[in-house]
Amino acid sequence: MRVIAGRARGVRLEEPGDLAIRPTLDRVREALFSILGPRLPRAHFLDLFAGTGANGIEAISRGAASATFVDSHPRAVALIRRNLAKAGLHTDGRVLLLSVPEELPLIRRGDTRYDIVFADPPHAFNDFAGLLDGLAAGDLLAAQGVVVLEHDPRAAAPDAVGGLSRYRMARYGRTALSFFS
Repeated sequence: MRVIAGRARGVRLEEPGDLAIRPTLDRVREALFSILGPRLPRAHFLDLFAGTGANGIEAISRGAASATFVDSHPRAVALIRRNLAKAGLHTDGRVLLLSVPEELPLIRRGDTRYDIVFADPPHAFNDFAGLLDGLAAGDLLAAQGVVVLEHDPRAAAPDAVGGLSRYRMARYGRTALSFFS
C-alpha cells in the first residue's frame, strides 16, 4: 500500500497486520481521487472508519488543506499516526478515537466544515442511513460538500437521506463508491 500521487508520492504506508482492517485497494483509491481531483485543493477532508489512514493521507498529499481521521480502534489510531509521520504529513492531520455514527457530533472543531467526507465502514456495518443522516444533521459538511461511501455493491445504500442524495455510483469489482451531495 502506497501513496499514489502528490507530495508524498511513492511512500509505502504501514499495513494493518493482524487488525481487522480492509484498506481501500490502490486502484479504487486512484479512481476515487481522479473523480475528486478538482475538489481537493485546499479542501478539508474527513476520513471516517479510517483504518490505515491511506485515503486521508492521499488527500493531503494531493493538496487538501487538512484531514481528520476517525476510527474506533486504538491500534488503528496508532497506525494512522505512524503512517502520517512516515509520509511527512503529521502536521496536516488530526486523528480521533471515536465511534461512528454515534459520536459524529464530537468531530466538529470550530468553524471547520468538511468539503469531502469519505466513509469506508466494515462490511458488517449496515446503518448507512444513520451515517448519512448524522453527517447531514451534524453540521459537518460544507455547503457544496460531498460524501463518498465505499461499500459492497450488493449492500443497500440509500439513494437519499437527510437532505443528501446519491448523484453517482461507480463499481470496481467487489467495491462500490457512492457519491452524495
